[in-house]
Amino acid sequence: MNYLSVENISKSYGERVLFEDISFGINKDQKIAFVAKNGSGKTSILNIIAGKDTSDTGQVIQRKGIQISYLSQENLLDQHLTIEETIFSQGNKILDVIHQYENALKHPEEAELYQQAFELMEQHNAWDFETHYKQILSKLKLEDISQKVATLSGGQQKRLSLAIILINKPDLLILDEPTNHLDLEMIEWLEAFFAKEKITLFMVTHDRYFLERVCNEIIELDHGKLYKYRGNYSYYLEKKEERIAQEQSSVEKAKNLFKKELDWMRKQPKARTTKSKSRIDDFYVIKEKAHKRRQDHKVQLEINMERLGSKIVELHKLQKSFDSIKILDGFEYVFKKGERIGVIGKNGTGKSSFLNILTQQEPVDGGKVVVGETVKFGYYTQKGIQIKEGQKVIEVIKEFGEYIPLTKGRKISAGQLLERFLFNRKKQYDFVEKLSGGEQKRLYLCAVLIQNPNFLILDEPTNDLDVITLNVLENFLLDFPGNLIVVSHDRYFMDKIVDSLFVFRGNGVVENFPGNYSDFRAYDVSKPKIREVETKHPQKEKSKQKAKLSYNESREFSDLERDIALLEKQRTIIEDQFNNNEIPSDQIAGVSQELKSIIDAIGEKEERWLTLSMKLEGL
Repeated sequence: MNYLSVENISKSYGERVLFEDISFGINKDQKIAFVAKNGSGKTSILNIIAGKDTSDTGQVIQRKGIQISYLSQENLLDQHLTIEETIFSQGNKILDVIHQYENALKHPEEAELYQQAFELMEQHNAWDFETHYKQILSKLKLEDISQKVATLSGGQQKRLSLAIILINKPDLLILDEPTNHLDLEMIEWLEAFFAKEKITLFMVTHDRYFLERVCNEIIELDHGKLYKYRGNYSYYLEKKEERIAQEQSSVEKAKNLFKKELDWMRKQPKARTTKSKSRIDDFYVIKEKAHKRRQDHKVQLEINMERLGSKIVELHKLQKSFDSIKILDGFEYVFKKGERIGVIGKNGTGKSSFLNILTQQEPVDGGKVVVGETVKFGYYTQKGIQIKEGQKVIEVIKEFGEYIPLTKGRKISAGQLLERFLFNRKKQYDFVEKLSGGEQKRLYLCAVLIQNPNFLILDEPTNDLDVITLNVLENFLLDFPGNLIVVSHDRYFMDKIVDSLFVFRGNGVVENFPGNYSDFRAYDVSKPKIREVETKHPQKEKSKQKAKLSYNESREFSDLERDIALLEKQRTIIEDQFNNNEIPSDQIAGVSQELKSIIDAIGEKEERWLTLSMKLEGL
């Protein structure tokens, strides 16, 4: 069943043509990834499909009655609502069914009305709705549903937008980089969710393991042409390689024919017959084909970086906390020459803070960082690069360096480096403000690399980069002879680039693991885990007898369990501070009062929980 057809769409901005005459279809249960270089119009195509933008030519035809949800890079949430209010403001049809059932409960004398409402609850499986949406929020680390959207970080708001789409279960999901702002645990959960669910997807993502395990078709926009591959990422790579080889073979044949025809052209007299004129026309067609060049660049560099001495970086008993959140607790490590280390862990465990400590941009609470005299850091941060108004691409790079020295006296100029990272000569003289977000990230990478560091530190370098650029970056880093430390949620990238890991477990615990990400996951899942106990929705358990709790009481019952757990956690933290004499004497009275308030709140909530629990059991 066809959900959506894209017919001959084009898009230009002034003289800049993004794409022309693009056509494809999206059918029920397809999981399609859209692959293209940054700046070639991926987000524009998503916006056009989702109805957020219009094309210059062509049309997009939707099947009547289908529901489409779009996860964009923009934040469109109402900042005044709470997480829960945001979810309940989305017009979910199951909510209407629940409200109808709630009204029926208020009028027990109208048996027919109650029966209809009950049957609708059964039909839509609405008993499980609250459990369903809270499980999704929990997996995306949005447990406090009373929190205002305005207080959430940018990453949390993106995760809430994703949660809303998953909760509402539209017919077609259009996703722009859904794994951005997710930690590795969340990505693996989302990957499993999409792989098992019958969902129709059309998405842009740079996560190649995600592509491999979720998508069953890949559409690539390459040099203005669409190529379709019915398979996962491995199949796409294989078939793309075959396609490029065939194109190259065709070009080589055209070159040989061109030489032959050129000799013939030179020997011809000025007077032309009809037959020779036809051959001359063919000659110019062959000439165009023979001079065709692919603009992909493979990086094969022998970088002659500044020498690293015997002492590189030493970390001695590092201590670091932010308020009550402990980042490092006595962490020690001595870096050896040429080490390539990945940093992984859940969001909020201190990965970026660790990089700032390593580069001495963030002070430690205890211990010390010793940096060798020969170390020259190249630090790619998530903040990006500060661009001056009216600056051109090549000017940005030349501010940091004119060239990178190679072995045997060779060198690579700023322009050549930009070419290797897919900025052609014309693009190098574009104004930076004209670049897409992904292109600006690519430019920032070049600005870091042109400085020729011998210790490279990359904080989420793969965010917003397309798959083609990621391959270029990987090739460059594989040739890089110095030390490398990288934070990334891109598992494919980590597997290819790093040899060992720092695993941030939270609460100051950092493990040193000797292997790449796949090695770590195989090891980690083999360890025994504490089984998670899921809270069953009491409404479903009792639905076929008599509803003991109203829907609102069921929600309150579930909220009480969460609130009590949060308060218990707060009480434990404060009690530990008292036991360890960590509270200054002038603050003891205030903290004691705070502890008393928490204990009182726990008592009140436990009493209410007991009341609802007894009602649920019919006592």
